[in-house]
Amino acid sequence: MTEPVPVDERSAARQFAVEVVQTLRAAGYEALWAGGCVRDWLLGKIPKDYDVATSAHPDQIRDLFGRRRTLAIGASFGVITVLGPRGAGQIEVATFRRDGGYSDGRHPDGVSFSTAAEDAQRRDFTINGIFFDPLEERVIDYVGGVEDLERKVVRAIGDPLARISEDKLRMLRAVRFAATFDFELEAATTAAIQQQAHEIVIVSAERIAAEMRRMLVHPGRATALRLLVESQLLDVILPEARLLDPASDAGPNETRGAAYERARSILARLEAPHFATALAALLRELQVADAPPIAQVVGSRWRLSNEERGLASWLLAHEALARHAHLHSWSRVQRMLIQPGAEELVQLGRAIAETLGESTAGIDYCAAKLRLPREELNPAPLITGNDLRTAGLQPGPKFRLLLESIRDAQLLGEITTKDEALHLARRLLT
Repeated sequence: MTEPVPVDERSAARQFAVEVVQTLRAAGYEALWAGGCVRDWLLGKIPKDYDVATSAHPDQIRDLFGRRRTLAIGASFGVITVLGPRGAGQIEVATFRRDGGYSDGRHPDGVSFSTAAEDAQRRDFTINGIFFDPLEERVIDYVGGVEDLERKVVRAIGDPLARISEDKLRMLRAVRFAATFDFELEAATTAAIQQQAHEIVIVSAERIAAEMRRMLVHPGRATALRLLVESQLLDVILPEARLLDPASDAGPNETRGAAYERARSILARLEAPHFATALAALLRELQVADAPPIAQVVGSRWRLSNEERGLASWLLAHEALARHAHLHSWSRVQRMLIQPGAEELVQLGRAIAETLGESTAGIDYCAAKLRLPREELNPAPLITGNDLRTAGLQPGPKFRLLLESIRDAQLLGEITTKDEALHLARRLLT
């Protein structure tokens, strides 16, 4: 394959990863870089972190690096975390191993220590099963990972059905790797995922959400949607997505195919979106009249944060207004644009308008208004609920509506002082 892009030799993380290998080698153990850092380096990317695989056993690793510099959180699986100097992060040092059965569909019941060649065979995909010797700058590949990197293919190591059966999360990881690297899913691996897609429910909601976050914020998010549909995973993690069907391009179900194409197009047009924005783009075509807000339903299922649920729901509730903002009163639009998600709303609204072939006049209007000085776009409220109580007005259900009316009058320029606001409040209550 092509020569990898040189990495920064002065990187503290990289230097520490080299030093860990040097220390293990000096003590007589075999030690190699392993997994994602090797894959990324061969793809010309600077690794986010480094992992080391070694013939040293956990107790030997701790004795070598010292108890103060090591954490034994993963020791039962042969993994010791070695803490680096300031700025270098930490490195997981794992003993070469064979995994036992996976009775829970996620984690090995036990491990036994082995060789580098055997360790490579228990990993998930060939592109993640490559080793690298940073001292001799030599690639060690027992599983054909280098060839698959050249072919741009995500392929399970060995029997794909066995690899997927061991850890159901690997199904989503396969889709993510293919989408984010712009690779293809190898046919047998795809078939194994399709066969076991219904078992993705074994994986915790938090882990499913984590994979979806990484896919939807990445530029390959539209490809991720295609692969999620083709692998039959989307229907399981997002049952509402049965409304999307790329094969339904003829009557009477052509609308399902059109909905799928719109969703893909909107996702593809987003640029570096917040996860909630990309989620809103995905869910927009899945909304059903008179049903609970879909972002709240999905957010609860995936155990998303309140911020993520709230922003996705707000975006879906306001994207139509944003697309037609130039046709509405400035006070209504202004109240929308002073919300924290306004920039994301403009991005989502533009992607939707372009997908639908609409004019972007409303979105352009919003974008121009967002460039106003902050004190003009979002002036401090003239009064608060405390001001109303201090003025002798009795709190009640109408307080919120009253404050909104006063705020609208302020944004329209009809009132400009606190006294005028209080006068309006008394008038509205009579």
